[in-house]
Amino acid sequence: MIVAAACVAVGAQQPPAPNPAKNNPHLGDREAIRSGMTMYRVRCADCHGLDAKGYRGPDLTALLAGEMTDEKLFDTIRKGVPGTDMPSSQASDDELLLTIAYLRNLSATPTEPITGNVDNGARIFAAQCASCHRVGTRGGRIGPDLTRIGVARSRSALIREIRTPSEWFAPGYETVTLVTKDGQRIRGTKKNEDVFSIQVMDQRERLQGYLKSDLKDVIYEKDSLMPVFTGERLNDRDLTDLVGYLTSLRGGDRAAQ
Repeated sequence: MIVAAACVAVGAQQPPAPNPAKNNPHLGDREAIRSGMTMYRVRCADCHGLDAKGYRGPDLTALLAGEMTDEKLFDTIRKGVPGTDMPSSQASDDELLLTIAYLRNLSATPTEPITGNVDNGARIFAAQCASCHRVGTRGGRIGPDLTRIGVARSRSALIREIRTPSEWFAPGYETVTLVTKDGQRIRGTKKNEDVFSIQVMDQRERLQGYLKSDLKDVIYEKDSLMPVFTGERLNDRDLTDLVGYLTSLRGGDRAAQ
């Protein structure tokens, strides 16, 4: 019994296995990168775009150019992201390493330059966006926090999401309307949901939770709470300035203001 206990103690003290991405043998290997590209396009491109610059999912090249390590990316792909459309992967470790080698090769290209009048873009953001979106310690919470949006989304993705916000919903910001049994309607963004209950943030930023058995209906809407910024509402020059400001938000001094 003493020997068995000692073996258990020794086993418990063993360090965890190193993350496979810590020493990725495929980085910089042209043939491996080509194989990784094929795997990426089959398994990832529908959500992240053929160029990995974001579509329904985030811009992976911007994330990797920021603070996303290969080890964290490996774990994210392997385990998925609960509560989002990002599933866990059943691929082998080596297949994931090939995919990461391809993405690292893409992210090695220079980041997009900041364009437009950033100061004017900041003014536009304060006037038209800050009531719903937070940057640093200021702004609303009904929409996604944009403090680091400059490393998470490409210019093209930002323009698409401003002009056509209902094309894709960020996880945790899907629009729902709850109808109570007495006819009251609560419209907001879905924060959590399971078989028996649902939690939403209403348009006054109040978190509300309900048992589905206490509701008459749960309506999953196709339109975002974010308004459509057409050319009449936001002209192309101001759009360029706004996107320039958003591109500059990378978690540094500007975002902390």
